[in-house]
Amino acid sequence: MHTVPVSRPESISSAAHELTHPLGETREVADGVACVRTAIVNLYLCGPEHAGDRGWVLVDAGMPGSAARIRTAAAKRFGEAARPSAIVLTHGHFDHVGALEELADEWDVPVYAHPLELPYLTGRTAYPAPDPTVGGGAMAVLSFLYPRGPIDIGTRARELPADGTVPGLPDWRWVHTPGHAPGHVSLFRERDRCLLAGDAVITVKQESALAVWTQRPELHGPPTYFTPDWGAAAASARVLAALDPEILASGHGLALSGRHMRAALDTLASGFEQIAVPPAGRYVDRSRIALRYGDPRPSNALLLIAGAALVGAAGSALTRRLRRR
Repeated sequence: MHTVPVSRPESISSAAHELTHPLGETREVADGVACVRTAIVNLYLCGPEHAGDRGWVLVDAGMPGSAARIRTAAAKRFGEAARPSAIVLTHGHFDHVGALEELADEWDVPVYAHPLELPYLTGRTAYPAPDPTVGGGAMAVLSFLYPRGPIDIGTRARELPADGTVPGLPDWRWVHTPGHAPGHVSLFRERDRCLLAGDAVITVKQESALAVWTQRPELHGPPTYFTPDWGAAAASARVLAALDPEILASGHGLALSGRHMRAALDTLASGFEQIAVPPAGRYVDRSRIALRYGDPRPSNALLLIAGAALVGAAGSALTRRLRRR
């Protein structure tokens, strides 16, 4: 498992050497697309500023406990009490649906996902267990604490349209990019070649707590500790590289753009098996994973939050130490 640095990274979300992307800060990454970072993950507010009620779409729903932050960011961007017309999920992992149930109920809004993700959103099955043995840092080691669902949003769950269109976002299309999750999707807008990649490819080494804190731009495959199908993940990375995006905004890390990003993405996609796949792990040698329904396991959100707090505390200590030098 290797790193693909972005030569002369052209970061949209922040200067390349800025220490952090402040939590909860809303940053424009493309026309009508704003990123909000909640703890370890990004979500996206899609729609023109001041769009008003039902004039925008939320893509993913952040970490547990982030509903207030998302609500505030949406109100500042679109107007007080401006509800989305839809919530669209790239997939249903805990860090992408943390505020989903609360916000979907409050906003009375449908939630769209790929059909293969619906069992994880409607209480039918849990995701495969995470794999802390893949290495790479503290985030991977702590992954045994991470909730794997399912949640249950009941009748709010809807299938994304089979024709590839995205409800509420007529300029966008969804692309099936499995591997990290069976129904993982990415969103692509042709007119400016903006790609919301979810976790199919990411721009930070998510296994490392230090990398998550500093947000140093690097191209990576999906978080290794929560990826059960590496053959599908490799194929998905190649699908995304073939789109030739101009802007890459992922579920983890800073948004990047330009030729250096594209070169790094091409390198990652063409050498995925050598670059992104860990040398060993529970799912590494399996070309197909049988995912079965049933036996959902309750999540332990308190342990997750405690782990995230430890990462944050370590980052704060590092920042203070660097400033004293």
